[in-house]
Amino acid sequence: MRKNALAIAFCAAFATGAAAAPQMMSEEWARAACEAWNADAVLPVKLNESGWAANNKSRGYKRLRIARTDCAASPAVELRIEPKDGRAQCVLGGKAQAPELDTDVEYSMTAETRRWQEMGRGEYGPMRAMMFGRLSFDGPMGEAMGNMGPFESFLLLVGKVPGETGACPK
Repeated sequence: MRKNALAIAFCAAFATGAAAAPQMMSEEWARAACEAWNADAVLPVKLNESGWAANNKSRGYKRLRIARTDCAASPAVELRIEPKDGRAQCVLGGKAQAPELDTDVEYSMTAETRRWQEMGRGEYGPMRAMMFGRLSFDGPMGEAMGNMGPFESFLLLVGKVPGETGACPK
């Protein structure tokens, strides 16, 4: 009986430690978001079909930078998207690399942590989020408007990638 109790306690402790999620919008979280992007049924397909991924000023990629506004000291993270094999593939997720985005073709989105969580749960979509100032957006607005379905899928993706929100990423 005692052996069983020890085994259960050990397994519970191990499972808790192994299942700890990274800080939401940390470098590790961005890598997981990149994988989730590629596994999503909408993002890689629809953003390739619409020409969104190919609109990259012939660099071969476009960046999507995101941050939590209540974590101002935390570095932003970004996803690098390339048109590849007939899909808009995320090829890199991590800490933002370049200081300036080219907002003619690239995107920056910021919101408070609680707002990211609300959007990630599907409580409201991108139009309402921007209309009520819950999501700050910088980038090619016409292109974004033409891709509202995939844009909403991205906001839901933020809710699907496990992330701790009790502290800010470092």
